[in-house]
Amino acid sequence: MAERMLALACAHQERSHEAWTQRLYGEIVMHREPPDVELAITFYQQALTLANELGMHPLQAYCHCHRGLGTLYTAMGQREQARTALSAAVELYRAMDMTFWLPEVEAALAKADAQ
Repeated sequence: MAERMLALACAHQERSHEAWTQRLYGEIVMHREPPDVELAITFYQQALTLANELGMHPLQAYCHCHRGLGTLYTAMGQREQARTALSAAVELYRAMDMTFWLPEVEAALAKADAQ
C-alpha cells in the first residue's frame, strides 16, 4: 500500500503527500523483521528533505522524521547522529508546543546519551 501511495503522490505531484508517505515507508521498513535500516534511513531523509522544502514543521519534528532517524541511529549504535536527530526533534516539538510526543523523544534522547 505504501508503494502505491508513494507512486500516486509522485504521479500527481502531491509533494506533501509524498513527504508523509516517505515517512510512513520509513516506519514500515524499520519494523520489518529484520529491519531494513539503510532503506528506512533513506526514506526518512527523503521525507525530511521534502518537509524542509515545503515548510512542514510537524513532519520535520516527528519525523515525525528526526525522531525516526534518531531511533534508528540509536539502534545502530551511532550515538552522535542519534543525539543530533533526537535533539532536533525535541527543539521542534517545544517550539511548536507539540507536547504529546515530547516525553517519548526525551526518553529516547536519554537512552542515546546512556549508550
